Amino acid sequence: MSNATQLIHSIPVDPLTGSISVPIYQTSTFVQDAPGINKGFDYARTNNPTRATLENIIAKLEKGSTGIAFGSGLAAIDAVLKLLKSGDEILAVDDIYGGAFRLFTHVYEKFGIRVNYVDTTNAENVFHAVTPQTRLIWLETPTNPTLKVSDIEAIAKIARANSCWLCVDNTFASPALQQPLSLGADLVVHSATKYLGGHSDLIAGLVVTKEKELGERIKFIQNASGAILAPFDSWLVIRGIETLHLRVQQHSRNALAVAEFLETHPAVGKVYYPGLKTHPNHEIAKKQSRGFGGIVSFILKNDTEAAATDLVTRTKYFKLAESLGGVKSLLCHPAQMTHKSIPAEKRRAAGVADSLVRLSVGLEEAEDLIADLEQAFESTRLHTQPLQARATIN
Repeated sequence: MSNATQLIHSIPVDPLTGSISVPIYQTSTFVQDAPGINKGFDYARTNNPTRATLENIIAKLEKGSTGIAFGSGLAAIDAVLKLLKSGDEILAVDDIYGGAFRLFTHVYEKFGIRVNYVDTTNAENVFHAVTPQTRLIWLETPTNPTLKVSDIEAIAKIARANSCWLCVDNTFASPALQQPLSLGADLVVHSATKYLGGHSDLIAGLVVTKEKELGERIKFIQNASGAILAPFDSWLVIRGIETLHLRVQQHSRNALAVAEFLETHPAVGKVYYPGLKTHPNHEIAKKQSRGFGGIVSFILKNDTEAAATDLVTRTKYFKLAESLGGVKSLLCHPAQMTHKSIPAEKRRAAGVADSLVRLSVGLEEAEDLIADLEQAFESTRLHTQPLQARATIN
């Protein structure tokens, strides 16, 4: 079965009515025949038919045993971290999402869980950084926002050899392009807010586990902590998944065109996109994914916060906003927005420069998006002006 067919037909027809659309069970509780005797549902925090359908769908798409849906991507990450105990260590990718960094550092470190940030693009760095206390290896691949790519299969072998869990944040790729559990990961997390939902109209998170026993542990945490996904939002994610394959294909085509344009622009110092042959781990990306996604980041030659701020406020089709993965193109300045919670020196060391701009390339025509960026460069006087002169602009 092709990937597109699997995506579409993972969404079941309602067995009770034949409805082609999954019903929304907007209820808080379920009537029981007798105490403990019910139709599989008793209370909507513990389980809900609409949410359960989504959880089964994402488990199939990621080739895992168990899917668990949460009220946000960070709630999903939080549930994974609750597998750990004081004294455990997380070995995490250095170019990490700012919200994950904030959760790791400002919430879990005070409970005695240490975090070691490593450049995971070279698996040898992971091998040498693992300690007897390492319990969880945390990857984003591609990373947010510099699109670093790590070899999931190689790092999974290191995790197994050291009795660690490997969790991969698969938000940027989505299961339409990459399935980390098939490459040896133990857990996958998603901000379903992004490509899975796909329309910038919901907040949601998902966890998928390879093994059933680990899934049951996450499921227990979901019920005990209560950060569940509501029925209507579950339905929105299901609806988004129906078109995921087609959307991601177009996102990827547009992103490659935009990246190739930026690579030749005189105002741009560096472009980050795994689909470019100049990307240092382009071959690994080709090996472990079926495409390169819709996110492009770049650094201006005039590497200042002021230059980036000027640029991101002058686009027309690219809307200035946090988040990504929707139909409409977005852009943001991570240093002031998504990654502001990371100390500047740590952020810069991971490659997130002061002028780095992240694009979420949408479904508009690629030539219109390129023209929008071109007019923004021209209006900011970054088009052809020499670097020495640009540096004096206030």
